[in-house]
Amino acid sequence: MATYTIKQIVPTRLGFSKGLHAVAKQYPQVVGIGSDITNSVGMDGIAAHFPDRFYSLGIAEQNAITVAAGLALTGKIPFVASYATFIVMRTLDQLRVSVCYNNLPVKIGGAHAGISVGPDGATHQALEDIAALRSLPNMIILSPADATQTEKAVWAAVEQTNNPVYIRYGREAMPDFTNEHEEFIIGKSKILTEGKDCVIYATGHLVWEALEAYEILKQQNIYCTVLNIYSIKPIDIPSIIQTAKICQCAVTAEEHQIMGGMGSAVVEVLATHYPIPTEMVGMNDCFGESGQPLELMRKYHMDRMAIVEAVKKAIQRK
Repeated sequence: MATYTIKQIVPTRLGFSKGLHAVAKQYPQVVGIGSDITNSVGMDGIAAHFPDRFYSLGIAEQNAITVAAGLALTGKIPFVASYATFIVMRTLDQLRVSVCYNNLPVKIGGAHAGISVGPDGATHQALEDIAALRSLPNMIILSPADATQTEKAVWAAVEQTNNPVYIRYGREAMPDFTNEHEEFIIGKSKILTEGKDCVIYATGHLVWEALEAYEILKQQNIYCTVLNIYSIKPIDIPSIIQTAKICQCAVTAEEHQIMGGMGSAVVEVLATHYPIPTEMVGMNDCFGESGQPLELMRKYHMDRMAIVEAVKKAIQRK
């Protein structure tokens, strides 16, 4: 087991639901927009408790984003959620022109992200969403590690910014290990373990895999710093530089395409400020397939053992 204690094993989407219920209770201007999959993406957090502030628009994601933009212009704080692959890839025009160009406080829940959607197959596995949204001005991208951190991300999206915010979360039950009193600050990150041999920059579901990789490597007298990059845009440049200077080599780990994702954001920082040998763990320029989540993570080298191998390669390149 990793250093952090598992409180429970639950899907991150339950944190989104809990957070949405809480912010809607405190902020009457918060409204919800659904796309016929209310419960499975966590929109029940508002739909079940505030039905007069929830609008189900059917399977029409472009329309949902356009309506959200209109509601934002009237002073509302709209939350829109669907499968990440649909709420991002189908709506890029609406997100770019209606939401980001006007810098509206539309909050987007990208559920079922990554390859761990499993049996739903390649069409439902969002592996390009971070890359697509990173290039949009004004868009904030949050990628929490577990259910508790997802709940905190919802609060941050309302209380810390008036920008558009994308919150990325998964479907599978994952270890929930974040301390409920821990701060979640947009633009920051969290050091989970400390070591001088290599730094592992991880995000989303792969934060736990990085912690497990840390334990495996520790048994081999290799000690790593694990940095939870929960805010991808803006990204925590000072912490990335600081840990790079200490460790002198790095690994990035994400459940996303290597190109354009969190790893690319980290490498951009390193290339600009402090270049070091870096290995990247993620989807290597291909589509996924139908299968069990853990089997897919192993096949496409996005699990703890892939991180262990990448750390050893990075250390050899020092």
